[in-house]
Amino acid sequence: MIKNKIHIALADDQPLVREGFRYVINAQDDMAVIGEAGDGKEIIRLAKQEKPDIILMDVQMPYCTGIEATKAILTELPITKIVILTTFDTEEYVFEGIRAGAIGYLLKDALPEELIDAIRAGARGEAIFRTATAAKIITQAFQEKQKQPNPLDLLDPFTKRELEVLQQMAYGLRNEEIAEKLFVSESTVKTHVHRILQKCDAQDRTQAVVFAIRNGIVK
Repeated sequence: MIKNKIHIALADDQPLVREGFRYVINAQDDMAVIGEAGDGKEIIRLAKQEKPDIILMDVQMPYCTGIEATKAILTELPITKIVILTTFDTEEYVFEGIRAGAIGYLLKDALPEELIDAIRAGARGEAIFRTATAAKIITQAFQEKQKQPNPLDLLDPFTKRELEVLQQMAYGLRNEEIAEKLFVSESTVKTHVHRILQKCDAQDRTQAVVFAIRNGIVK
């Protein structure tokens, strides 16, 4: 296995789709495809054996769906990052992918540079939900939950500003982008992110976003 690269596994039942992803990914200096699977059971076995950093996971596959495979893999390999990659931009798939623990949701017709950017963002521990449906769902969910004083029964509840920062984290924005959007300094954003991670008992941004989704801040 090549060191100092992002190790990626592909799960898709269409060989031509995997070939296209493999070509784009292996053309990058900082990443490499280390395995491929054509069905859900195969990607579970492959993940346990190779322990990839990132898995690009199709939703509809034989024997075991991508959602089911995501749940099974993350139960044993919680540090693995899984990006749902599909042709279907539907609310059901967005919800189920997030609930299963996926850090991202991209369409198969995404541009090559969008795919590569998503892989790098995922490797940094950032969430990637950039389809129109995902953005709509996350926005609506946050608007509804912000009307409630304490969406979670936390000892130290989120402040309004922390919820705003968490919303932008869910969109996959970096600290500097959040600072620009909310008209605050980057150091202020870092402070908010640090407090959000503490309140969620999360090790990274992805865990914080998934925690918020699973606990009703984002559905």
